[in-house]
Amino acid sequence: MSKELKKIALIGQPNVGKSSLFNRIAQKRIAIVSEQAGTTRDIRKHEVEVLDRKALMLDTGGIDETNDAIFSNVKRKAIETAKEADIILFMVDGKNIPDDKDKELFYELQALGKELALVVNKIDNDKELERLWEFFEFGISDEDLMGISVSHNRGTKNLFEWIYKHLPEVIEPEIETELADNGTDSLDDLLEDGESEEDNNNEIKVGIIGRVNVGKSSTLNAIIGQERSVVSPIAGTTIDPVDETYEYADKSVTFVDTAGLRRRGRIDGIEKFALMRTKEMLDKANVALVVLDASEPFTDLDEKIAGLVDEYGLGTIIVLNKWDENMDTFKKLEEEVRRRFRFLYYAPIIAISAKTGRSVDRLKEKIIEIHDNYTQRITTSALNKVIEQAVIRHALPSPNGNYLRIYYSTQFSTKPPKIALVMNKPRLLHFSYKRYLINFLRDKFNFEGTPIHLIARGKNDKMGDEEYLDEDK
Repeated sequence: MSKELKKIALIGQPNVGKSSLFNRIAQKRIAIVSEQAGTTRDIRKHEVEVLDRKALMLDTGGIDETNDAIFSNVKRKAIETAKEADIILFMVDGKNIPDDKDKELFYELQALGKELALVVNKIDNDKELERLWEFFEFGISDEDLMGISVSHNRGTKNLFEWIYKHLPEVIEPEIETELADNGTDSLDDLLEDGESEEDNNNEIKVGIIGRVNVGKSSTLNAIIGQERSVVSPIAGTTIDPVDETYEYADKSVTFVDTAGLRRRGRIDGIEKFALMRTKEMLDKANVALVVLDASEPFTDLDEKIAGLVDEYGLGTIIVLNKWDENMDTFKKLEEEVRRRFRFLYYAPIIAISAKTGRSVDRLKEKIIEIHDNYTQRITTSALNKVIEQAVIRHALPSPNGNYLRIYYSTQFSTKPPKIALVMNKPRLLHFSYKRYLINFLRDKFNFEGTPIHLIARGKNDKMGDEEYLDEDK
């Protein structure tokens, strides 16, 4: 093994998943993986390759503060290894709240001045991404904090990319031949099928929703630029949702043209199945187009259907179709939409004519913009600066004489943006002040078209104690 290879040290307490990650990176079962804490005793070394960049991976034993002589020796070796390494991956168990031992170890490693990543393992699904906010109190930057699940192979792509970025470039011209011989075309080839496709922000999934005969199929055909949905004046022609993908502005946009929704009392048989399929589609979508018929008065059913989009927390655009058949002014119609669809106040309104193609290009551009807002991540420093400005402009309330204080805030998830307020008495923060903060954030950042989830948390709150605020609910 070349002495010139950069060394990556894998450090962490016992049973956080270091050996499993070591095996994933090495693409071989080398380290012994066991449910019993403290299985790894010695420092294992293996030459690994991330795309064309090689490194020496060092898997240390779990560090555990105990009087046991074995573990004391393990900690000493682990710290020594970290001092020799160029890159340190400090791994913690995302199922648990970070304890003082984790922090102490992290600060000791941070003081070494090496490239350091905090890897939070066992984040097995999107819901558990909420746990990440707790680890920002380590003082780690956004780009150096990664939530992953080794067992489910989630989030590993971001970690591999981080490692790849910190390894030196290979200048050998033969590398393309070597990659071809190894069957490796891209970083994605290092990942298994378990990697979430939602991690790719270049892929946009758009759901089209609305009651029957408002022009959903015609709208889709106008956007795609071809006849692909059966269009008929007969209400309820479209039954099965059909996927349609096209490229636009370097994005892959996939539409699902849903079956028209009727009143629940009229849904039976195949249309009941269509409603079920529609909900399944919304569960997978990033952006929703709420299509309304501008040539007719809005109905209670329009509101109920739009409520489905709000329920799934999607990026949203309200599309007024058949605009060419309505002689009223846009301002008057817009006021009516805002009155009836208050819960979608953040959604832009675009009036189109699927028949003539009016404003369809603008709608296509707006889909890209709303998706960018839906997936954006605001840096912790920028977010804290804005929250501080908001508190200065309008002081935190003092319910019953209680002094409230926000220690810091951080965005811990996207799709939609989720922000944690870490404070002393989170349960006393009134929903009206949360709404004020959300509106203030909208003034400072472009969150058009996306809901914002704001969560007030105490420093030592356990998972499950969070309180959501979804806009004006």
